Amino acid sequence: MAVGKRIERDTARALNSGAIHLLRGMRRADRLSGLTPARLSALSVLVFGGPCTLGRLAETEDVAGPTMTRIVDGLEEAGLAQRTPHPDSARSVLICATDDGVALMNEAADRRLDVIIEALRTLPARDRDRIVSAAPALVDLAAAVREAGG
Repeated sequence: MAVGKRIERDTARALNSGAIHLLRGMRRADRLSGLTPARLSALSVLVFGGPCTLGRLAETEDVAGPTMTRIVDGLEEAGLAQRTPHPDSARSVLICATDDGVALMNEAADRRLDVIIEALRTLPARDRDRIVSAAPALVDLAAAVREAGG
């Protein structure tokens, strides 16, 4: 394997591993929300992405429609989301977060940020600086992966 391809592969492997371990590290903070991971993820889409149809929410979360229906039913029962008439289609509804849903999601997001900030504080200054510099490029990389259908 050529050096360039090996470096690409090693970089991809390191990024994949880092992303997986970072998300696993969030589990404890996420459990404090009291929601299942699926409900918390769907609520995140609604809070940070805005209201959407059930089909769009299912597509975003990469689950089947009936699965998303159960997730939204649970969010509604908890008072965190609600179905509202779609302004452009009488046959459709929009799912949107309630004020309680927004508050819960913001608290959950703050807990995640606190976990990351605390972890960053444990690293040597050189590593922190490199991560701070790379963060915008990682956001761009995530967008490129999404656009590529990953």
